Amino acid sequence: MSSIYRDPQGGWPNTLALSVTLLLYPLGLLCVFQAHWLLNALGVFSLVLSLTWSAYFIHEFAHHAIFKSPQTNARFGVLMTWINGSCFARFEDMRHKHMRHHVERADVVTFDVKGFLLAAPAWFRSSVLALEWAYFPAIEFLMRAFVILLPFRKGGSTASRMRILAIAAVRISAMACLAWASPKAWALYALSVLLFITLLRFADCFQHTYDAYPLLDNTPVPNDKVRDRAYEQANTYTDVVGVSSTLSNGILNMLWLNFGFHNAHHERPTLPWFRLPAYHRELFPVDCAQVLTVSTLLRSFHINRVKRILADDYGTVSDLSVPGRADRFLGAVGVSFLTAV
Repeated sequence: MSSIYRDPQGGWPNTLALSVTLLLYPLGLLCVFQAHWLLNALGVFSLVLSLTWSAYFIHEFAHHAIFKSPQTNARFGVLMTWINGSCFARFEDMRHKHMRHHVERADVVTFDVKGFLLAAPAWFRSSVLALEWAYFPAIEFLMRAFVILLPFRKGGSTASRMRILAIAAVRISAMACLAWASPKAWALYALSVLLFITLLRFADCFQHTYDAYPLLDNTPVPNDKVRDRAYEQANTYTDVVGVSSTLSNGILNMLWLNFGFHNAHHERPTLPWFRLPAYHRELFPVDCAQVLTVSTLLRSFHINRVKRILADDYGTVSDLSVPGRADRFLGAVGVSFLTAV
């Protein structure tokens, strides 16, 4: 079994995690149809975990961190996009844009959402900000809409447009059938998607203080500063569940497949998810300034949820000795690898 995996010890961890991802999705769908609220709650949890792990497995497959074969990584990557609905973007496009993030040490994004909102009518901009204030991830849905509409802009190919229309027909039909069979199940599925998107955007929000560049083509980012490995680590943060001196809550960090150990990931991007906690401990002392616990970041996520939308940068992180050291860390928005094309 381990012979197909890139890491010699990856057999059981990868097989188990992939099985959980694939099995919890139909289990969750089954549970949201049931009458008992406990089964409904189990269904929502199962769907959120399956959607979340499928997203972070896309990241793993993009780095070819799971299977030895690039083709197998790509096939499973495409499968995961169908689970979480990011299939409107091509897996290879996601991978290419994410590799730029690592190589150029910047957030190379697809859509200038800030510029779009500033140019939009005031009522539209105010509506988006109001939804964000109410914790509805309006920006993420704008990003997904951009991915869908991109092939229909001038210069888009007929094949790309037909691909989008075919995917939309399949997914809309599936959602319509779900709503027809059980409005409650549809509502619980919609809730699961919202929770999944919110979980991902929280994780993405606080992992970098990079510069962001909206680039649709292969134009390189401006050569306006030294973006070396020291810059990369100094502008990368590890957002983990637990106490920073121990990083003890391994189960809770698995909620996003150890993606929070982001400094370790940037040091060795092809290291698989299950090795990141141990590698983090090899690299960094227990009082590392790059570690920000989820409990520390929740306040910033709350108080800056509107301000970060139109901010000029991601803000700053204070010294370890400063209480509320992440309060001025506004964070990123609209940088999900699921909408990078």
